[in-house]
Amino acid sequence: MRPGSSFGRGGSGGDRGRGRGGFGDRGGRGGARGRGGGRGRGGGRGGRGGRGGGAKAVVVEPHSVHTGIFVARGKEDTLCTLNMVPGVSVYGEKRIPVEAPAGGEKKEYRVWNPYRSKLAAAIVGGVDHCYIVPGAKVLYLGAASGTTVSHVSDIIGPTGIVYAVEFSHRSGRDLVEMAKRRPNVVPIVADARNPKAYRMLVSMVDTIFMDVAQPDQARIMALNAKAYLKTDGNFVISIKAPCIDSTVDAAAVFASEVEKLKAAQLKPKEQITLEPFERDHAVVVGVYRPTKSKKQEAGQ
Repeated sequence: MRPGSSFGRGGSGGDRGRGRGGFGDRGGRGGARGRGGGRGRGGGRGGRGGRGGGAKAVVVEPHSVHTGIFVARGKEDTLCTLNMVPGVSVYGEKRIPVEAPAGGEKKEYRVWNPYRSKLAAAIVGGVDHCYIVPGAKVLYLGAASGTTVSHVSDIIGPTGIVYAVEFSHRSGRDLVEMAKRRPNVVPIVADARNPKAYRMLVSMVDTIFMDVAQPDQARIMALNAKAYLKTDGNFVISIKAPCIDSTVDAAAVFASEVEKLKAAQLKPKEQITLEPFERDHAVVVGVYRPTKSKKQEAGQ
C-alpha cells in the first residue's frame, strides 16, 4: 500500500504470507477521540477555550491508491468512505463531518474499521487493487447484515450498483432495512450456490466480491462468475482456511484454493493475508477469463 507517509507496508507479515502491515499502530481503530488537550480551561480561571485546547479539525484526504476511498488524518489515521446518507450510521460507526469551503457543500465520512470488514482489512494491509470504484457494478456474495456492503455503496456512488446476496434470513432482514436508504443496493436473500435463483435481479457485473466461509467457496465463486462476471472482469475473494480444512497449514489451504480458482478461469493476480485483523484469512484478487491484452498487462 502506498497511501502517504502514515501508511507504510509494515513488516514481512511473519510466515503466513505477505501480511503487509497497515497504518497507525494497530491498523486504524478509529483515530483520536477529538477531545483536544484537557477541558480547555486555560489554567487557573482562564477562558473556557484556553489557547488551542479544543479538538483539532480532522483532515480527510483521498486514498492515494484506491479511488473512492478516503483517509482521515489524526492521531491515528483511519480508513473511511464518503457517506451516501449523511446523518445516518449503519452499524454504529463513527461519522466525521467536514466543513466545506465557502459556498461548498458540507460532507460527512464514515469510519471503516478493518477489524469488522475483510475488504477494509485487505486495503489497510496493502492490497494494490480491489476493483470497487465509483460507478462499478458489483456482485457481493455473503453480504450478512450489510456492514461492508454499506461502504461499497458509498464507494460506487449513485452511478454504481451493488447486488448483495445473503443466505441467512435473519441477516437478510437487516440487509433489506439498510438498503431502503441506499438506492444503489439491491438486497437478495438467496443461496449463492444457486446463482440462477437471482438471475432476474442481477445483470452482468464488473467485479465480484465474496466473503462466504464455506468449504466449497471456490466453486461458489466459479458458478457466479460464469453466470454474471464479464470477460476481463475482476474478483476479490476472502478465504478462511479453517472453514476449508482445519487440519493443515493455512498457507497450504490458500495454495489449494488458488489452484481451484485457476481451473475455473479465475486468474489470481494478487494475494495478501489479513493479520492482525483476521487470523488464517487471505484475500485473493484476480481477473476472470483474461483476454490477450489483459495477460500482457499482467506481464505474461
